Amino acid sequence: MDIFTASLWGITGAAFIASLVKDKQKTFNSMKMAKGMMKNMVGQIIGILLLIGLILTFIPPEVIKSTLGESNTFISTIVSALAGSITLIPAFVAFPLVGSLVDAGASIIPAVAFLTTLTMVGLVTFPLEKREFGLKFATIRNIFSFVFAIMIALAMGVIM
Repeated sequence: MDIFTASLWGITGAAFIASLVKDKQKTFNSMKMAKGMMKNMVGQIIGILLLIGLILTFIPPEVIKSTLGESNTFISTIVSALAGSITLIPAFVAFPLVGSLVDAGASIIPAVAFLTTLTMVGLVTFPLEKREFGLKFATIRNIFSFVFAIMIALAMGVIM
């Protein structure tokens, strides 16, 4: 366990104890609600694990490394960003998926491009956004989000 994980566990424990001291009944009610929410998510979490396993089974690490690896970073970053822009999956599914792709040999820049465009750009939800906020706003927001997602990916590539 690294220092950051230990710190988060310590902060969480301290906040839990402070919550118990302040209002024991509210704390227990919150724990019951969290237990119910976790029961609802167990199926999705198992589905995530199965999806990642299937992807890594059908796509060998050599293919991932050659497609998303260091050899063609520019093209793989653009393709990953476009794929993230048109994909509609929850972020809690995307994080473990991207982690598995990086572990299988994908470069960090395309992986971050996929992840950031997945959460920031919404081509699938564009019609709803256009209807609620207007065409100009939706278009400008998605363009800026795409550009900033690429910038974030490049910055992560430099930092990592």
